[in-house]
Amino acid sequence: MPHALRLACPPIEEVQIALVGLGRRGLATLRRYIGLPHARIAALCDISSESVEAALQIMNSAGQPRPTLYAGHNAWLRAVEDPRIHLIYICTDWLSHAPMANLAMERGKHVAVEVPAATTIADCWTLVDTAERTQRHCVMLENCCYDTFHLATLAMARGGFFGRLTHLEGAYIHDLTAQFAADEQAASRAAADPTGYRKRWMGMLSGSNPGNPYPTHGLGPACQLLDIHRGDLMDTLVSVSTDTDEDHDGDGAHLNTTLITTRRGRTIMLQYDVYTPRPYSRLQTVCGTRGFAQKYPLPTFQTHGSEAAVGAEAERIAAQNLHPTLRPLHDEGVRLGVPNVMNYMMDRRLVECLHAGRPLDMDVYDAAEWSAIAPLTEQSVRSGGAPVPIPDFTRGRWREIGGFDFEA
Repeated sequence: MPHALRLACPPIEEVQIALVGLGRRGLATLRRYIGLPHARIAALCDISSESVEAALQIMNSAGQPRPTLYAGHNAWLRAVEDPRIHLIYICTDWLSHAPMANLAMERGKHVAVEVPAATTIADCWTLVDTAERTQRHCVMLENCCYDTFHLATLAMARGGFFGRLTHLEGAYIHDLTAQFAADEQAASRAAADPTGYRKRWMGMLSGSNPGNPYPTHGLGPACQLLDIHRGDLMDTLVSVSTDTDEDHDGDGAHLNTTLITTRRGRTIMLQYDVYTPRPYSRLQTVCGTRGFAQKYPLPTFQTHGSEAAVGAEAERIAAQNLHPTLRPLHDEGVRLGVPNVMNYMMDRRLVECLHAGRPLDMDVYDAAEWSAIAPLTEQSVRSGGAPVPIPDFTRGRWREIGGFDFEA
């Protein structure tokens, strides 16, 4: 079977996008893509006609060409069959991501899917199998891979600042208790009037997965630094959780810590905590034989025999070392005053790679590997912290590419 490593497809002059799912995330995505070079929102799809109309009003207000509208259950299937569409952009509920992505690739479309790309190991494998068979792109949109601090540490790692990388740490630490409470109240109101109610899928699935249901913000940058499936491979994980509910009533509130080992003997520590009053953090810790960096709680760089550069000095170092391939897009986003420069770089890179016919920054193996960690941590936690093997979604080809980097 052909593989999808460094998959390159024919260039697309203007990427015609069908945006599927017009809830909070979908409408935010729509606003980001309006006016993006070499891209056009050609179709809007949602089960709710009211949501489609709201999205259309956003496009009308921005003076955009009228897209094709698809409303109703399974109406998005008409967009998948539309020969004009190049990219299906999926912003629906988590459980539908993989089935939608697979069908879109089967119909010859490239796919961009919000985190997570899949929620089961079987679905992760299906995404890989379909992408390999159809030779279509399937990218999971992990915006933290475009964090400016990460882009600096990646460039510095390639330049030898850290020496040999030994250990990385990533996290999603974000007190969401107020949001979860508001979601519960909204769900209660929706029982009487379900019109327009949209479920918050993180809140729903956080309680049902006793492991780490949301690992990719911390994991994606770590995997890029460690060349995962491009010279190294995540091999085994051990995951443990602690109850963070004061009353111990079994409502699913927990803090999870996961340790991953790689084939080359490096380690990745991930944490997940959305229930305690800890300050927001993704950790972003990079340890090497010569150097050290972390973004949270204070940006820090240090090498052997030198004083640590902390705070403003560390931010200056990061700014000086921003990855050269991404620097123009970063500076453009700053100049334009976009709300989120990470998202701007991610969106522009996706479109520009499709436009130029280059491999995408993130591929289907990233989507599968990073998504697989959530169900694997659940398996480890439920077995008392037992080691769990991580599948090799490349089927042994992880040695064939000599490292990760952003292609110019």
